[in-house]
Formats: sequence, C-alpha cells, structure tokens
Amino acid sequence: MTGDGGEWVAPDAVAENLVRVADARAVRDEVEAWRARLLRPPGLWDKATRGAQDRINRVIPERVHAAVTAGVEAMTKGILTGADVLARPAPRDSLAAAEARSRAILKAHRNAASVEGGVAGAGGFLLAAADFPALMAIKVRMLAQIVAAHGWGGGAARERLFLLHVFHLAFASARRRPEALRALDDWIADVNQPDLVADYDWRTFQIEYRDHIDLAKLAQMLPVVGAPVGAVVNWRLTERLGETAIMACRMRWLAEGEAP
Repeated sequence: MTGDGGEWVAPDAVAENLVRVADARAVRDEVEAWRARLLRPPGLWDKATRGAQDRINRVIPERVHAAVTAGVEAMTKGILTGADVLARPAPRDSLAAAEARSRAILKAHRNAASVEGGVAGAGGFLLAAADFPALMAIKVRMLAQIVAAHGWGGGAARERLFLLHVFHLAFASARRRPEALRALDDWIADVNQPDLVADYDWRTFQIEYRDHIDLAKLAQMLPVVGAPVGAVVNWRLTERLGETAIMACRMRWLAEGEAP
C-alpha cells in the first residue's frame, strides 16, 4: 500500500532493490558511506589502469576517439541548450516514492543500453563506434528523468549544471573524484558557480568521461566477444550513472531540509 490509506500496488510494480527510507539519519548515514567510498585514494588497480589507459589511447584508431568526442560534445550541448533532455518534474511527495520512480527509470534505461551495446558489439567496428553517441543519449535521458522523478529539473541554467555535475562525478577518475564531489557540494550550497552554463569546464569533463570508458569499450570491438562485452559494459556504465544520480538527489534532498 502507498501511504496511509493509499492505493494498493501490485508486487511486480515495485522497483527492484528499493531502498527503504526510515528517517533522515538513515539516509544521511548511507550518503556519508557512499561519499567515503568515492573519496578513497587511488589504489594499485587505479594506478595500473591509468598507465594502461595512456598506452591504449595512443594506439586506438583516431576514428574511435572522434566518435567518443562527438558523442560527448553532442551530449554536453544537449544539456546546455537542448529541450530534448528535459523531463517534466514529478509532484514532490516523499524521498522513498521518488527513489521508487528513479529505480524503475534506471532499470528501463539499463536494459535498453545493454541491448544496444550487445547489438553494436556484434556488428563490428562501425556499429561499435556508433554505440558511443547512442549510449550517451540513453544515459542523458535517464539522468534527466531521475532528477525529474525527485521533483526537480526544467530548462533553467542552474538545473542543467546539476546534470553536468552528476554526470562528471559518475565517471571521474579516482584522483579527480574529490574535486568533482566538491563541485557538486558547491552547486548544492549555491557557491562558486559559473555565471553562464557555457562557462562550465566541459573539456575536463569530456576527457574524464573518455578515459573512463575507452578501456572498457575497446573490448567491444573484438571479434566473438564484442556482443557480450558490449552488453555488460553498457549495463554497468548506465548503472553507475543511475546510482550516482540517486545518491546526488539524496544529498540535495537532505540539503533542502525535506523529510524522507
């Protein structure tokens, strides 16, 4: 049942892994634990993959780099100026209800991204290259819809900056996560924000995103294993962004003093 005296909801209509929000303290504790995981210093694996990333970037065909760059630029411009990434904010009710809506959105987009990645991985180099902007579009729509599920969003420059901060944090490297998290904190506190959305440092944003996905997506172009790799990678990238968006919305909800 939803609320006191509300309508009954069928079991299959409830989002999977729904976090049961008990009170503000429980929510705050989970947010703090998540922040602590983000702020862990780079480990041996991170340092090793960074070196591998640098070497791989030197041998990846320029057409692949161009495809990634085009996808990131299109996504950035869409957030900055496009109306197609906007979602109508839902009525404000409870955080638990907002997260139920958000997890349903995440599940739908995660499945779509996985199917798209599998098809692209089975199609060789050309389809694999085309997967970059396609996956970007799926993730951007999902991000905007999750924010709207919490009752925020719209075309204001400040709301578009929130989307950029969340996206950047989701895919920032271990060494840059503290900076990305601090930028999100500043946005929530409404301090140190650029006067114009166009002033956002999207070049750093683009490089971070490319470095995050290049290593994983390269395997999508390999014969035989490309399809399953593409499906899994797209699933995980979409999951990562969705979970980051949900936690960022928790931070914003708590900062605004809303009851869970």
